[in-house]
Parts: sequence; structure tokens; C-alpha cells
Amino acid sequence: MSDTPFGFGLPPEEPEDGDEGKKKDQQSGGGQGPANPFGFGTPGAGGFGGPGADNPFAAMFGSLNPTDLGAAFQQLGQMLSYEGGPVNWDMAKQIARQTVSQGTSDGVKDASVGSAERTAVQEAVRLADLWLDDATSLPSGSGSAVAWSRAEWVEATLPAWQELVDPVAERVGAAMGDVLPEEMQAMAGPLIGMMRSMGGAMFGTQIGQAVGVLAGEVVGSTDIGLPLTPAGKAALLPVNIEAFGKDLGVPKEEVRLYLALREAAHQRLFAHVPWLRSHLFGAVDGYARGIKVDTAKLEDVVGQFDPQNPEQLQDALQQGMFQPEDTPEQKAALARLETALALVEGWVDAVVHAAAKPRLSSADAMRETLRRRRATGGPAEQTFATLIGLELRPRRLRDASRLWASLTDARGVDGRDALWAHPDMLPTASDLDDPDGFVHREQLDFSELDKMLGEAAQKPDLRKKDAQDEGEQDRGDDTE
Repeated sequence: MSDTPFGFGLPPEEPEDGDEGKKKDQQSGGGQGPANPFGFGTPGAGGFGGPGADNPFAAMFGSLNPTDLGAAFQQLGQMLSYEGGPVNWDMAKQIARQTVSQGTSDGVKDASVGSAERTAVQEAVRLADLWLDDATSLPSGSGSAVAWSRAEWVEATLPAWQELVDPVAERVGAAMGDVLPEEMQAMAGPLIGMMRSMGGAMFGTQIGQAVGVLAGEVVGSTDIGLPLTPAGKAALLPVNIEAFGKDLGVPKEEVRLYLALREAAHQRLFAHVPWLRSHLFGAVDGYARGIKVDTAKLEDVVGQFDPQNPEQLQDALQQGMFQPEDTPEQKAALARLETALALVEGWVDAVVHAAAKPRLSSADAMRETLRRRRATGGPAEQTFATLIGLELRPRRLRDASRLWASLTDARGVDGRDALWAHPDMLPTASDLDDPDGFVHREQLDFSELDKMLGEAAQKPDLRKKDAQDEGEQDRGDDTE
């Protein structure tokens, strides 16, 4: 999270004598508030604070002019009157769509997907699934294949972003009211409500910008290693695939097919390992529970709060009182998440390579390109670092890929994939340090235990039969 919580600071006061006053104020050192008091820059070459950042309302309202001013203040009023959860998701969606409509920094605009592109994606996913049948024992998880525009990707993935971000935003929002003494909460109710409305708006703005930028770079629904869409729907973005492959020197059809292999492999894993999604999202939630909001500054401000000077509270917010601390809980959750991401990405990398290597001449080049894209900090890492301080970088992707490949050699495809049956069976972070030790570790033999359990299960039947025999014998004695 940034030093300015929620990305907003104090707007400079407007001098009474207009532009001349501004010049004098700057020369005298006054009015040194941030050029973008709300942090609402439009994404561009300079990132979230790039072109458009000088306009504090640009992300929400577009280019302001006198005719738009009324609508701008109307939307500002709607922002302040928001009474929903910790994130204003309506605003996030609106800003994400606006960001997408502006196009990417290289000038590529979003476009509706034509029937030819939809057919090409469906055929690529269908062929990818056929190739993967030889590389994994997990059956197809792609019940359908869809081609999305960037705007469609935003619409489809927002529910997953909400599940990921809300826990962190909730902790930050709750801190605003928890520090107030009970006797002050009633009096400060309107102020707390305004602060939470602003917080929800700021989170919504940042998330909308980040998701909008990410929509311009992802090639499918599983780029970040987390399932952002319901299981069973393989999705590719033709406009981004074309941009991704433009400078690779690889035929467009091969680029599309290789990316379809990765998407289809992810879908198999998430569809047939039912605990995996909750495991990954649970690690994010565990990180959120470990966040410790520094409320000491807020307590000081509240204790000396002057209703005649509300800027005092804004000053405190600008100084970063909500900067989360590194805690053991956060570190443990982050370690679990990083290991799980590495295992997912490593498995997909190994399986896709096994399927593509005999069939695509560009398999090695495509593999290395995507490895670097994931391991060196792509859009996914930047997005989560901006939103909730998490870096979804599978730092140990290569180690995990080597481990899965070695498991294939040692135990076969079925033995390798059987490890996904339960989270306790998966390699750990220490196993990534010693992959050979894990691969060649003596596998437990449960045959004797199964035999004992089987015999124990048969004993009640044997005792029942013996009792019946004894009863019949007693009745025979009585007859005699």
C-alpha cells in the first residue's frame, strides 16, 4: 500500500485571486499539496500516476470542462453517500470500464470479438485438450471455450477480485471506527460514515484502475495463477494475444495454441482439485487477518479532534496511518500462497511443455517467454502490490517445474497427478529446496494397513455368524 492511504491527500486551497494567486502562492512556498490530491490518475505510460494524474477527478469523470462540472459534483456526491461494503464496487467497475475504453499505452484499443476469432479460440482449446490427454491424468476441465474482449474480461472477473480484496479493505475500514471511544462514536457517526465512504471510493478507484490496466495485458482467465472465473470456462482474449505475440517471431496460430494449452491445463487443475481454489483464496484471507493497522496516529488525532479543523484528520490520513505491518501471520500466509502458486504454475509449465514439445517448433521459446513474464513481475504482481500489498509472483516456478518433471520420470503421470488428491500430499517449500529427496522418498505402503482394516471390518460379520450358529445349536438342544 502506498504512503498515502487510499491514494488521497490534501487538495491545495484555491487562492481568491485566481491564476495570479496560484503563481504567487507557488513562489512563496505555499499550497504545496500533491498535484493529484486524490490519487486518481488515469493509467498511461507513467503508470497510475502518469498522464492524466494532474486532473484529480480524471479517473472518475474523464476530462473536466465547465459543462461537465455539474455531473462531476453529482458523482462526487454519490461517492460520499456510498453506504455499501469496504469497497465501492460500482465505482471500481465504472473506472475499470473507462480505463479499458482508453486503450493501452501502445495505442491498442479494445474491440468486440468477431465470429472468426471466437471459432479460432474454440478450435485452439479443443485441440489443446486433445494434446493434454497424453500429458496428464486429470480429465478435461474446459466445459466451454470463450473469446472475450477486455471489457468482457472485466465483467467476468470482478466477483473474484471482490473476494480477494474485500478482506483487506474490511480491516482498513474497521480501523477507522474502532479507535474511537464509545462515548465519541455517536457524536462522530457522520464523520466516520464519511471516512468509510471515502475509503470505499478510494479502494474502488484504485482497484478499478488496476483491473482496467490488467485487462489490457492478460491473455486468458488464469494469468495470475488464481481462478478468476467459474471452473469449466476456458477464456482467451484475442486482442491481447495478438499484441503479446507481435514481436515473438512465432506464427499467430502457434501463439494462440500454446496459450490455449496453458489455459486448458489450469482449467483441468482447478476443476478436478476441488480444494485448490479455497486453499489459494484462504491464504489471501489469512494474510488479511494478519494485517495490523497502525492506529496510534489516528488515536492521537481523534483525541485532539477539532470539528472546526477537519483538515487535521486528512493530514493524518495523508501521513499513512494505515500502513500495514509485517506480522508472523502475514508472512506465514504469504509463504503458503507463494508455495501454492509455484506448485500450480510449475505443474502447468511441466504439463504444457510435455504436450507441446513434440508438436510445436516454438515450444521452447514460448515456454521461456512465459516463464520470464511470470517470474520477473508481470502485471499480476503489480496489481496485487498496488491493491493489497501481495505479490503473486511464483518465485520458485523453475524449481517447481523441475520437481514435477522429475516426479513424472520417477512415478509416471498418474503417480505425479495423484499428489493433488490432498494438500498434505503436495511438496512443501523445503521440498522445493531438495526436489530429489522428495521425488525419491520412499512412498508409504498402505497395503498391510488396508489388509488389517479389511479384517477388522469382517470381524463383526464373523461374530454375528458365530452367534447365530450358537443360537441354532441351543434351540436344537431344547428340542431334544
